[in-house]
Amino acid sequence: MPDAAVAACPAQPSPPVRSTPLPLRGTLLGFDFGLARIGVATGELETGQASALTTVHAESDSARFQAIAALIAEWRPVALVVGIPTHLDGSAHALTARCRRFANQLHGRFGLPVLPCDERLSSVAAEAELSSAGVKHWRARKPVLDAVAARLILQTFLDDLRHDRT
Repeated sequence: MPDAAVAACPAQPSPPVRSTPLPLRGTLLGFDFGLARIGVATGELETGQASALTTVHAESDSARFQAIAALIAEWRPVALVVGIPTHLDGSAHALTARCRRFANQLHGRFGLPVLPCDERLSSVAAEAELSSAGVKHWRARKPVLDAVAARLILQTFLDDLRHDRT
């Protein structure tokens, strides 16, 4: 039987860290990594639902990981999901290696399973979602855009996981 966590988001060539089977219940944190901001979402394995949580705006790596450590302490996730950007044809994006490095750093710092998820067009979808929700001006969208993109990444992961488990 294939590992459901690896089977989720199958467009990824290989996970950045060794994956482990996920329990049927528990919280996940999802990340949309960016050089300036990191969007964070939370989701539940039991319900299969993800929600935008926050955006980490810290400039230094130590401040970023300190903010993430606080979120991990508060939410106590069983695993972390990191969006890995690729071009539409599946080839590596300019940020692909940086996102994989971020995923490896999360695993190394927090010892939690870190699972990759294809994030193609997540920011475009997040922009469209916010615009259709009436958040028209870019200044209003910018603070929440990355958290919404993280929610979309995590929701994709949860949807794929649910599909693989049935």
